Amino acid sequence: MNFIESVKMAGQTLVANKTRSSLTMIGMIVGNASVIAMIGIGEGAQKFVAGQVQSLGTNVLIVRPGVPNARRSSIASAPQTLIVEDAKAIATQVPSVQGVSAELNSSELVRYGNKNVSSLIFGTIPEFLTVRNFEMAKGRFLTELDVRQNNQVVVLGSELAEKLFDNANPLGEQVRVKNVSMKVIGVFAPKGTSFGTNYDNSAVVPIATMANRIVGRKSPYGLAVTSLFISIQDESKMDAAQFQVENLLRLRHKISTEDDFTVRNQKDLMATMGAISGALTLMLTAVASISLLVGGIGIMNIMLVSVSERTQEIGLRKAIGASQHDILFQFIVEAVILSAAGGIVGTCVGVGGILLVGNFTPLQAGISPVAIALAVSVSGTVGLFFGVVPARQAAKLDPIAALRSA
Repeated sequence: MNFIESVKMAGQTLVANKTRSSLTMIGMIVGNASVIAMIGIGEGAQKFVAGQVQSLGTNVLIVRPGVPNARRSSIASAPQTLIVEDAKAIATQVPSVQGVSAELNSSELVRYGNKNVSSLIFGTIPEFLTVRNFEMAKGRFLTELDVRQNNQVVVLGSELAEKLFDNANPLGEQVRVKNVSMKVIGVFAPKGTSFGTNYDNSAVVPIATMANRIVGRKSPYGLAVTSLFISIQDESKMDAAQFQVENLLRLRHKISTEDDFTVRNQKDLMATMGAISGALTLMLTAVASISLLVGGIGIMNIMLVSVSERTQEIGLRKAIGASQHDILFQFIVEAVILSAAGGIVGTCVGVGGILLVGNFTPLQAGISPVAIALAVSVSGTVGLFFGVVPARQAAKLDPIAALRSA
């Protein structure tokens, strides 16, 4: 028998037992689909995390009050609050800094007429617009005069403006933020969501107005803030800038032991999040790969049953001159066809799952040709490996004993 005849005979045998062949392939289909889908979704998760970080800026440092192990700190050792003057000092005394935004945030109710919307309110300074990469769609942003004079003005996110005013022009209208009347002076262009914060459903007011009229936050050191966002001129200077910022804050806060603030590097955050999502993808792929092993065992079991059912056929073929090699090769070909067909169908299912995820979730899952080639190759190899045992058993059958037992 040549190769083509063996393939034809194996195909005819598998087609003659459609139900058994289909059930045997299920394990390989599930395994291949799972591996391809997990790798594609993992790549999508990494792209999503990178996009979330980049929306805040990869050249940004974030400073927050408190220490990384704040949960273990006692109440008596409460950290000194960050203040607006810290932002001014960083902007003027750290050479590599491009801009600093001081922020005081709180979730409040924004009202216009009979419409009420719960929104995140940012009390901030004019540098917020450039440091946080926001763009204006209408009107203007805050000015230094708005901050100094405690002006009751507000800039709305695009979604918040739509909820309150529908398609009407909100500029010049009065809204109430926690019962404080505010004049709308601008509307942001759509920004999107980052790490669970919907910036389009937010609003921005002068930080002094926020502290004095909305949250009533007092500090013995100055105008308190909840965070500082610092943009650096060049990503290559991030580490040096972080070192300088930390030293400056230690001097200003008169710190000799443990810091009362935490500085986060967006570049490090992106690397950490990428490593985490990569590790999760690898773990899920490893779990999904177990399905390939289960599918291979299923193929071996079915092929062993097939050997016992086809003893008469094997005996007859060997009696008319078929060699052990011919019988061995035919059964191996059947196992490889089963696993390869399952791999191809599983690939189609996996790619379909990736497309569905990309269409219905924020994850831009990618189709990896390498993952597809690897999954199909592995499934074929698994079929070959697990098909050897039943093939050898069939090849070793004595033709006389096989014909007698039939």
